[in-house]
Amino acid sequence: MSAEEYVHIPSRRSEGLDEAPSALIAVQAGISPRLYNSDLAPTTREGRHWHAYSIFALWANDVHSLGNYVWAIGLFSLGMSGGAILGSLSFGALFLFLLLTLSGFMGEKTGVPFPVMSRISFGIHGAQIPALLRGGVAIAWFGIQTYLASQVLQVVILALIPGAAGLQEGAFLGLSALGWITFLALWVVQSIIVSYGMEMIRKYEAFAGPIILATFVALAVWVLVQADFQISWSNDAPLTGVELWLNMLGGASAWVAIYGTFVLNFCDFTRGARSKKAIIKGNFWGIPINMLFFGLIVVILAGGSFTVNGQAIGSPADVVAAIPNTLLLVLASLALIVLTIAVNLMANFVAPTYALTNLFPKRLNFRRAALISAVIGLVILPWNLYNSPVVIGIFLNGLGALLGPLFGIIMVDYWLIRKQRINIPDLYSEHATGEYHYTRGFNPRAVIALVISGVIALLLTFVPAFQVVSQFSWFLAAGLGAIVYGVLADRRGPFHDVEAGDIAVTPTH
Repeated sequence: MSAEEYVHIPSRRSEGLDEAPSALIAVQAGISPRLYNSDLAPTTREGRHWHAYSIFALWANDVHSLGNYVWAIGLFSLGMSGGAILGSLSFGALFLFLLLTLSGFMGEKTGVPFPVMSRISFGIHGAQIPALLRGGVAIAWFGIQTYLASQVLQVVILALIPGAAGLQEGAFLGLSALGWITFLALWVVQSIIVSYGMEMIRKYEAFAGPIILATFVALAVWVLVQADFQISWSNDAPLTGVELWLNMLGGASAWVAIYGTFVLNFCDFTRGARSKKAIIKGNFWGIPINMLFFGLIVVILAGGSFTVNGQAIGSPADVVAAIPNTLLLVLASLALIVLTIAVNLMANFVAPTYALTNLFPKRLNFRRAALISAVIGLVILPWNLYNSPVVIGIFLNGLGALLGPLFGIIMVDYWLIRKQRINIPDLYSEHATGEYHYTRGFNPRAVIALVISGVIALLLTFVPAFQVVSQFSWFLAAGLGAIVYGVLADRRGPFHDVEAGDIAVTPTH
């Protein structure tokens, strides 16, 4: 077997590395160019720049997304009191803090992104399955979120240039001229940011976090002033008794399910974390504390608007649209755009970028994969997806239902079966004796567990008879994936704990 088959020396200029492993080290490590490039390689300790604040900033942006507000305000409309909403979000936040901390520790220990992490359970080639499932869900939502942000940008343009209303007449492929202008403008901005890599995303999230928090505090104060500081803690038909508790627990479960995608690939970010302490601290302030703050804003926006109008608003965007001052309207709208971009970058852009890089590591680096992801997010005409109940209800929800079992399988394999003993160099080896080669690069036990638990997860999602437990479907699916794989998994080992050593890289982008 020739050295060329297993040697891949990253270019310092093209990949932005401080150091590249020598040819001798690459041969000894058995690195395959079909599994390794500088963006998939483990990160060195000295190259990690994600502090506790960096991780907190992720949550400061993502928790306060418009979609989350629409969902949480909907709980008030369903009859949950302000106290019940806070209780429901608190239950969910505690679960998320635990799950995301465990998931984050995996990235901190290994320094690898999610597609490479998936090789541990699914095999060096089988990892394409979870990576593409996660990336497929994300890339569709990237386009949809960009479209929703473009609608807010149209409000800004029309407030500043009323004559631009004429550009809203007519349509091409489902969008007006103004719609195309605003969508492409935001598409270009996001593409530029992500093309500079994870470090630029970290800096953008850190910049956006305080802006978002200040904006929602300002909106809450605005609503309080409009309501003379008198808010309604429930609507005219509040839930009580057992029904209230079931809805609280269901809301907590749904809150966890919202982050069902992110708990999978949190390692994409924590592979850059300085320490486990940084993850715990960032998660603590970003999840339970920040989510409680989010809940208070929800209660004020929903209860205050109910006091003023007799009904709760549907979204914070409704508050912004009602601001009579043009300057304040523009500033608030721009803040919502900053928010949506921040959420899109972390939740919907990173995952497909790493998935594509993992699919073609010899052809793609992070920047090229990011641009391809952006192009796909454009050509699928996401506004048509958003306006199609079939696509949203079947395609995206169907893919999303499979992410719970994936999480259960990966977590059980890492924490309970292998007990964190990971042979990092073998994650990049195609040798038949490699720990993650399994059967031709696929772990059939993990695939079978995914098929069994995935089918049941789809039934829970789409069969009307299971509607009563649909709110708990993510927990049920994740638990089922964990149990099935726990039964099927090969526990014989031996499982080796080998550090990355000289194949680790120090990213500078």
